[in-house]
Amino acid sequence: MNQLHIAFTLFLSLLVEAIPFLLLGVLLSSGLLFLIDEQQLITRLPKNPLLGSVVGSCIGFLFPVCECGNIPVARRLLLKRVSPSVAISFLLAAPTINPIVIWSTWVAFGNQPQIVIFRVLFSLAIAIIVGWVFSTQQDTRLLLQTSFARRFNPIIYSPSENTEGKSSLLQSGSFILDGGQVLPFNNSLLLDTGQNSAALKSKGQFFVDNLLQEFSELGGMLVLGSAIAAIIQVFVPREFILNLGQDTITSILAMMLLAVIVSICSTVDSFFALSFAATFTSGSLLAFLVFGPTIDIKSIGLMASIFKPKIIIYIFTLVAQLTFIFTLTYSYFF
Repeated sequence: MNQLHIAFTLFLSLLVEAIPFLLLGVLLSSGLLFLIDEQQLITRLPKNPLLGSVVGSCIGFLFPVCECGNIPVARRLLLKRVSPSVAISFLLAAPTINPIVIWSTWVAFGNQPQIVIFRVLFSLAIAIIVGWVFSTQQDTRLLLQTSFARRFNPIIYSPSENTEGKSSLLQSGSFILDGGQVLPFNNSLLLDTGQNSAALKSKGQFFVDNLLQEFSELGGMLVLGSAIAAIIQVFVPREFILNLGQDTITSILAMMLLAVIVSICSTVDSFFALSFAATFTSGSLLAFLVFGPTIDIKSIGLMASIFKPKIIIYIFTLVAQLTFIFTLTYSYFF
């Protein structure tokens, strides 16, 4: 009974920590639906997959969200027909490559600036490499859950088509959804630049509808992921994991495993890692700080709302291997 009480307390703490960031991400996603024209966005993004991955990794500076808030934004980017290299790079980099997380890491490890610098560099490199790998997939829908892939508009935009009077949102992948169905936009909502009160009211209603739907979809996955993370934390004691860290290699693996299990938000994980500074090497602390924001149980649940299970496994494997290689190299040379 005591263990159940502890698990429930951990579950609530994870939810309380994550929900505000998920809500922020959903707000940004709903805002992108109206504020950014996807055709202009796509034409301005680099066509080169590697450059696209670099740009996607740096978007986090514009949208400072953690690993809960980045997923709604990544969903919206994919719906806007942004290439997988950009969306996946953003998904992996945004929890670390943003001003809030960099500042909090500096506050925690101000006396070890190399931790701050290499956390940013390694996270950026991993996001770029993984995004570049997935850029080889031309059909984005093959990466996505079937239910999510159906939301892509089958109409391919062509400048030669007669599009007069049509909303650009209806010519591409961004549309308001309700249970997986497309809700038609009133063209005046998107094209009227005046201050028509009825149009503004309708825009606001669509914004709220989209916000509520995305929050309910992702919120359910967040609850499931938080519950699993809480149960694992109770039945897999931290002492067991920490006892694995007896040398350079096992300490890195132990801290990566701990990062997955504790599922702590990237805005505060540096202070959690700091508590292990006396017993673990800086390389293993770096592994915790790099791996945790990209892959944890809570975020895996949210990622499952977008990607097929095998794609999540590929992402998990690539990120884990790159994190291990980078932090092991750091341990031996710094």
